[in-house]
Amino acid sequence: MPYGLILFAIFFAFAAAEALRSTFFSHANEKPEDKWVEIIGSIFLLAATQPAVLMASTYVSGWIAPDAAGALADAPIYAGVALFLVFDDLMQYWWHRASHTFPWLYGLHRSHHNAEYMSIRIVYRNNILYYAFMPSLWFAGALIYLGLGHIYAVYIIFKLLVIYGAHSNVCWDKKLYAIKWLSPLMWVVERTISTPSTHFSHHGKYSADPATNYKGNFGNLLFFWDVLFGTAKITRSYPREYGVENLTPMSAGAQLLWPLVRDETTPFEETAPTAPTPAE
Repeated sequence: MPYGLILFAIFFAFAAAEALRSTFFSHANEKPEDKWVEIIGSIFLLAATQPAVLMASTYVSGWIAPDAAGALADAPIYAGVALFLVFDDLMQYWWHRASHTFPWLYGLHRSHHNAEYMSIRIVYRNNILYYAFMPSLWFAGALIYLGLGHIYAVYIIFKLLVIYGAHSNVCWDKKLYAIKWLSPLMWVVERTISTPSTHFSHHGKYSADPATNYKGNFGNLLFFWDVLFGTAKITRSYPREYGVENLTPMSAGAQLLWPLVRDETTPFEETAPTAPTPAE
């Protein structure tokens, strides 16, 4: 089965699980424009941005190093996986972290956090330009040019399985946390890969909420990067509310096309909390 179909099957499985819980097609805090931002952003990424960046990266790699095509094709699998973990996943960690550090980058990323709910639907919800500049995609294209495409096809399945699971409100980790004898295993898991608990924390709305850490928990496949670089917060709980704190509303056009489309009164920098902590 082509890996694209496998990825679709995994996405569909999470979507179906959410639909059975009546939380896929409609959310309590959903705004009318949310579906359009998610549909347009996702289609543009999958149909245009991602393939265009990978192809452009391959072309640039061939221009820079024309004799290096396929040079790593015979590299051991573990070496290829290690290269993708460093040049794809680690680079995405730093890109994601930078997007919460520099206001102009947050302008490209804020739409991902504008959703006031967690769902498989928001996985690809970002400004159209966000992925075009993402270094990890360009590095992935270069590694494919070097002959590691066969490893990438499997690697991306495992990576997106984790990312889908970390965004879906199915919360696969909650029942595992409830099994006491699994606690030592979950201690390792939650420090290795992104889980719903750790990633939901990143999407929490109020910094005063003990379960929220929107200035951390940046990991995508590996949560280990957060542990390593001191941005991890592990609570085994989930925020009370999701969204952005202390920022004015942002139009669908600006969410998708900033800075080409701007809201005059909309700042993009995350600020210190002024709103009260939600009631228990």
